[in-house]
Amino acid sequence: MAKTHYAISQYIFYDLAAAHRNLHTRLNEKLKDLGVQVEMWRVLETLGADEGQTMGELAEIVLMNPPTLTKLVDRMVASGFVQRQLAPDDHRRVQLLLTKAGLALIGEIRRHVDAENEEILERLGEDNARIVREALRALS
Repeated sequence: MAKTHYAISQYIFYDLAAAHRNLHTRLNEKLKDLGVQVEMWRVLETLGADEGQTMGELAEIVLMNPPTLTKLVDRMVASGFVQRQLAPDDHRRVQLLLTKAGLALIGEIRRHVDAENEEILERLGEDNARIVREALRALS
């Protein structure tokens, strides 16, 4: 007989992790046909909104540790979606910029992400979505 209640499920940490895993898996499935994972979308979306991020700044924003981000960015550079450039104000810093191919890809990705986001918002409803966002932001 399967257990329906686990001791760990009494913790909010568990509920947050379970929700994250479910949503992350669903979005990865949607993006798979484009050859993109959620982490790559986060990088492209961030650079699309505010180009010129350094690796350290980007790692913080996209919730990745720097070595993992470096490997991902290396693959994105090799694929022609991102380029590295010396910062104009400080030649010791390297900034990341989207290429035309990266801009085109983010447009395709946004359709999938927007659809998934809308589905989540519909499931929650406007009031619950606002409450969830406020609660999550209070935690982070």
